[in-house]
Amino acid sequence: MLVVTTIKELQQVLSPYRSDNQTIGFVPTMGALHAGHQSLFSVARDHHDVVVVSIFVNPLQFGPGEDYETYPRQQALDEQVARESGCDVLFCPTVGEMYPDGFPQVVHVKQGADVMCGRSRPGHFDGVATVVLKLFSVVQPNEAFFGEKDAQQLAIIKQLVKEFFLPITVTGCPTVREEDGLARSSRNVYLTAEERRYAPLLYKALQKAQASGKRDPSILVADVKATLASIPVGEIDYVEAYEYPSLKKVNEANALIIVAFAYQFKKARLIDHIVMDFNNRGETPCSEQ
Repeated sequence: MLVVTTIKELQQVLSPYRSDNQTIGFVPTMGALHAGHQSLFSVARDHHDVVVVSIFVNPLQFGPGEDYETYPRQQALDEQVARESGCDVLFCPTVGEMYPDGFPQVVHVKQGADVMCGRSRPGHFDGVATVVLKLFSVVQPNEAFFGEKDAQQLAIIKQLVKEFFLPITVTGCPTVREEDGLARSSRNVYLTAEERRYAPLLYKALQKAQASGKRDPSILVADVKATLASIPVGEIDYVEAYEYPSLKKVNEANALIIVAFAYQFKKARLIDHIVMDFNNRGETPCSEQ
């Protein structure tokens, strides 16, 4: 596995693969790699000749008072995980490399950015869209892989690719969970022992709502809130339901809807969701654009 830190190095490394018509699968990450990331690497490995992984903690998507400075950074361990997972190229740029002139141009996301996580994190998805567009421009992959756990992010990135006519397939892959149901996340390391004991109730709240058979999004949201409210530590940030992937307001569940929440523990803000298909009852599979 090659580790590169500059855009020039990256393009030099990838040029022979492109000349040989080999396909490139790309997984952008912010590091602190875990089994969820490894599942994406594996899918990319199965479908492409070359697997490129980026590690970049993007300052533009963190708001004031958020955890940019303390976000888990473990470069040596991440390199080991990437190497053992079959990655061919690891791209680890600095902030100066990705934003050499600061932030003179930023993608502004209008649809789907003012709900769910975007409501409480203004500007967050502008930062996500900007850095993903930059990474897509320098890597130029055939296909990029994202975890479905970040469902709002996935929907916005798919729209980004569509709107800017990028010749890239965006593939979302199923959420990887611990044995007790907790979604794998780099922020899980922030949980105290007590919080970790209660954390599995997050996904159970969604499962309970899904199993209820109810179709009214407002009732599904109320049911999830009621279950989450019973957790004695932490507090609800939001519980919301929308059409998916449009993230538009929904009054009656006739097709795909997403029921999603963010839950704030002392130092860890965790998100999770279910996507319910009322034409084919159940959670959606790995999806492509």
